[in-house]
Amino acid sequence: MYAMTGKLIARDGKRAQLAEILKQAAQVVAAIPECQMYIVSEDLSNSTHLWVFEIWDSRDAHDASLGNEQVHALIAQARPLLAAAPDGVELFPIGVHGLNHSIA
Repeated sequence: MYAMTGKLIARDGKRAQLAEILKQAAQVVAAIPECQMYIVSEDLSNSTHLWVFEIWDSRDAHDASLGNEQVHALIAQARPLLAAAPDGVELFPIGVHGLNHSIA
């Protein structure tokens, strides 16, 4: 199992637009069987920050998803909305309780 979490900082006034792109990404990766979880969250303490948390079967599965044409297109759409490079960490989950539903 492989997990990662990342902070994305949107340009002023662009967080909602960036969030929509990330929500589209969640729908795309939902069709990839190796993606176990993809959560997009707004930071309640900062109006420009978004967080993404992902769990995959393996790092290779995550890396392969970056070659997906739809994922690649969404990344290209998101880049101009970022105020800084994404900041994240790779994780190895040692205890998991998942979500049983999707959030639109």
